[in-house]
Amino acid sequence: MNKPLRRVTMVVVIMVLALLANATYIQVFRADSLRADPRNERVLLDEYSRQRGSILAGPDVMANSVSTDDRYKYLRVYPEASAKAYSPITGYYSMVYASGGVERAEEPLLNGSDNRLFGRRMIDLVQGRDPRGGNVITTINPAMQKVAYDKLTSACGPKPCHGAAVAIEPTTGKILAMVSTPGYDPNPLSSHDPSVASAAWKKLQNDDSDPMLNRAISQTYPPGSTFKVITTAAALSQGSANVDTRLTSSSTITLPDSTTSLTNYARETCPESAGGSVSLLQAFEYSCNTAFVQLATQKLRNGEDALKQMATNFGLNTTPDPIPLRVAESTTGPVDDGAKLGQSAIGQRDVSLTPLQNAEIAATLANGGIRMQPYLVDSLQAPDLTTLATTQPHRLGQAISPDVATTMRTLMVASEQHTKGSGGPVPIASKTGTAEHSTGRSDEPPHAWYIAYGPVNDPKVAVAVIIENGGNEGEAATGGSIAAPIGRAVIGAAVNGQGN
Repeated sequence: MNKPLRRVTMVVVIMVLALLANATYIQVFRADSLRADPRNERVLLDEYSRQRGSILAGPDVMANSVSTDDRYKYLRVYPEASAKAYSPITGYYSMVYASGGVERAEEPLLNGSDNRLFGRRMIDLVQGRDPRGGNVITTINPAMQKVAYDKLTSACGPKPCHGAAVAIEPTTGKILAMVSTPGYDPNPLSSHDPSVASAAWKKLQNDDSDPMLNRAISQTYPPGSTFKVITTAAALSQGSANVDTRLTSSSTITLPDSTTSLTNYARETCPESAGGSVSLLQAFEYSCNTAFVQLATQKLRNGEDALKQMATNFGLNTTPDPIPLRVAESTTGPVDDGAKLGQSAIGQRDVSLTPLQNAEIAATLANGGIRMQPYLVDSLQAPDLTTLATTQPHRLGQAISPDVATTMRTLMVASEQHTKGSGGPVPIASKTGTAEHSTGRSDEPPHAWYIAYGPVNDPKVAVAVIIENGGNEGEAATGGSIAAPIGRAVIGAAVNGQGN
């Protein structure tokens, strides 16, 4: 072979190899990104030619696909009456912005590509039908979800509260309600007109109220006095205190090895004191900060380790399993000296919880100290409505003994009886919280918390409610004044359908 021919042959071989390498790169390494690219018209046409499965809450349709007469056969629809209430759960499905929430977490089943639907896809192919997606059945109780959403929307005046509410079935871990307000309408995002979807997305992203933030699972907050259940459980579990243990009733206490002082609410002396002290029962009932600082720093053995370990028993300081939505980690932060211990004991300093985590704490207390894995999806269905999978309750561990859980019930019943507005038809055990979260302003309104379960002797539901920045009550807000009525309404809806 002469030299010019060899050169041509070499160039041809190199070009063939380059083409093979490029094809391999595209098909192996870039396949997923190209498929997800919203500009990929073939993928869009393929996806929208299939009827996407529904997302359901009992008999309620949270999301479904309806046929259209445009080039994209199906449009994703979220019923207008409940779209905002369910948006933290469903998320959105958009040809421009992909998906979020359960729409993303259960994508393979909903779009019909799940391996468990292979046989049905083959049947549809043989029969000449377009492939269909499966259905997701959530654990959500529609009545409870509606009550929680309506209350969070109306409790703070003309505009919705910035807050969240979560309800859990204590014995199983089922999430019965999960609300984040203000909510948003996913329907414009699912429009087949890219300009409509883009305008809706831009409006949502520029909204200062951050409606697309799922405050129930993606945002953490200082828990304030609701964290006193952890401090108390730690002391009771190691036997360093009981309900009759005497603690200071002073309005102010200085933190160990520090010049910093903590005070009771409104700088008051703890009520019903005798000789400068109160019992643990009284301290819990009136949520006296100084008493709990003393409990943690003087009564609790190896206080820093004991408090952090008890928090871990309840699910803090570990990465939560998806529900199937991702959940932010709740944490105590560093608790490595007496001053940090004292502040952490009352739910301040670096302690930070999601509303779901606080609901899980309440559910664990209601369940005799047994902590269950929270979950949002009850079952998965094939397009023909046969069941593909059912979620089984999963026990995560024994956070506290049944005896300690019983004592905690006594304390929380006393707390509820002292809280404003108590005494409804359902007996409840609860703890309120008013959490400071200063960002440099001395007049920063506090977050208002309420965690509870009921009925007391046969708990059906545990709840956590948070109202950011005191709602419309501002600096005067407390957990008892603005968060508790919402929590009680959700419990009422769970027990006997009462929403007031």
